[in-house]
Amino acid sequence: MSCLMVERCEAVTFKWSEQNVIWVRMLADGRLNAGHAGVLLAERRGSYPLIDLQLLKPSAQQGQVESGTRRKLKRLLSFQRYFHASRLLRGLVSHTPGSLHLLDDDYLGQAAHMLSKVDSWSFDIFLFDRLTNGNSLVTLMCHLFNVCGLIHHFQLDMVKLHRFLGLVQDDYHSHNPYHNAVHAADVTQAMYCYMKEPKLAEHLTPLDVFLGLMAAAAHDVDHPGVNQPFLIKTRHHLASLYQNTSVLESHHWRSTVGMLRESGLLSHLPADMSQDIEQQLGSIILATDISRQNEFLLLFREHLDNQDLDLQLASHRHFILQIALKCADVCNPCRDWELGRQWSERVCEEFYRQGDLERKLNLEISPLCDRQTDSVPAVQIGFISYIVEPLFDEWQRFTEPSLLSQLMMSNLHKNKARWGRLRCVHAPAETQAEEPEAEERDGGGEDIP
Repeated sequence: MSCLMVERCEAVTFKWSEQNVIWVRMLADGRLNAGHAGVLLAERRGSYPLIDLQLLKPSAQQGQVESGTRRKLKRLLSFQRYFHASRLLRGLVSHTPGSLHLLDDDYLGQAAHMLSKVDSWSFDIFLFDRLTNGNSLVTLMCHLFNVCGLIHHFQLDMVKLHRFLGLVQDDYHSHNPYHNAVHAADVTQAMYCYMKEPKLAEHLTPLDVFLGLMAAAAHDVDHPGVNQPFLIKTRHHLASLYQNTSVLESHHWRSTVGMLRESGLLSHLPADMSQDIEQQLGSIILATDISRQNEFLLLFREHLDNQDLDLQLASHRHFILQIALKCADVCNPCRDWELGRQWSERVCEEFYRQGDLERKLNLEISPLCDRQTDSVPAVQIGFISYIVEPLFDEWQRFTEPSLLSQLMMSNLHKNKARWGRLRCVHAPAETQAEEPEAEERDGGGEDIP
C-alpha cells in the first residue's frame, strides 16, 4: 500500500492502527502467507478459526482451501471497501444538532420511505435489502441507533460504528439460504417492534435498547449453514471447543466480541462497562439456543402465573430481552403469509443442503433435512406447533395482549391452517400453481397480497 493511500485514509479520519497498516502492506506485497492469514482470521474471530465446510469434504484440495482463505483475508482487510461502502467516509455526514441524518444521501426514496415505517409488522425486509443493494443490516442498524438516540447517549464514534456493523454484515454467509444478513436484519426489525411494546418500552433504559439491537443483529453471525448436531458428529473444532454445548450460539457471541474489540466501538467506555456489555450480549445471544427452549418457556410461564415480573429490576428486563430475541428469531410464521412463506422455503432449503451433505459424507441424515421425505408444509406445521405457538402464547399474555401480539397470533393461526391445506397436496411441484385456486374455493378469509 502506498503512503498516499494511507494519507488519504487519515484525511477521512479512518484511524488505522499501525499493525493494521503493516498487515495491509504485507498483503499488497504478497508477503502474507497462509500461516499469517490463519493467525489473523483467528484473531479477528475472537481466537476461533473460520468455519470452512470444505474441510469436511474428502475431495477438498489443500490449495483450494488456502486460496479461499487468502481471498477471505483480502476481503476482510481491504480498506477500499470502507471508501465505497458509504458516503459516511467521504465527509457527507450532517452535523445538524439533534439529528445525525445517517446515510440519508445513500437512501433511495423507497428505502427512506420504508424506514419511516420501520416499526410496522408488515415491513418487507426482502424489498428493503434490494433497495439498499444488499446492505439491509448496516442500513437498518444505523437508522435504529440514530432514532433511539444510542449514538448520542453512548458517544459512539461514527466511523467505528459503521466499521463494526460492516464487519458483522460481512461475517454472515450470503450463500446460506436462511442464516444470512437478511435474516439478521429481519430479526433486528422484529426486536425493535417488540421493544416498542407499551408493556416494555417505558421501562427500557438506553443500555437495554443497545443490548437488544446489538444481540439481534449479531445473534447468528458466521453461521455455517449447518446445525449443532452436524458439527458434533463431524467432530468440528467448535464442537470440541465448547464441549458440545450451545456450540453455534457461543461462536456467534465470541465472534461478536472479537469484532467489537477490533472495531474499537466501546474502547472509550470504562473497562468494566464494556466487559459488562460483552457478557450481557453473550447471555442474550445464548438464549437463542433452541435446545434451551423449554427452560426459558417454563420460567417465563412461571413468572406470568405468579405475576412477579418487575421490569424495574435490571435482571427481569434482561430476561425479557432474552425472551424477546427468542420470539424475534422464530417469528417468521407470525408474519404476513408472503413473507413467512419465503422464510419457510429458505430455512427448509438450508436444512435440505445439510441433508445432501450428510448423504454425500455417508452420515445419518438429520431430522427435517431429507428433501425426499420432509416437505416444507410438514416441517412448518411441526415448527409452529411445538416451538412457535407455545412461545407466542406466553408472549401474548405478557403484552396483556397488545395490538401487535393479537396480529401476530392471527397471522400464526392463518398460516398454520394454510400449511395444513398445502400438506394435503400430493404433488409439491403443483402446490404454488393450485394454491390460489384452492384459496378462492375455500372462500379465502385471509388478506393475502
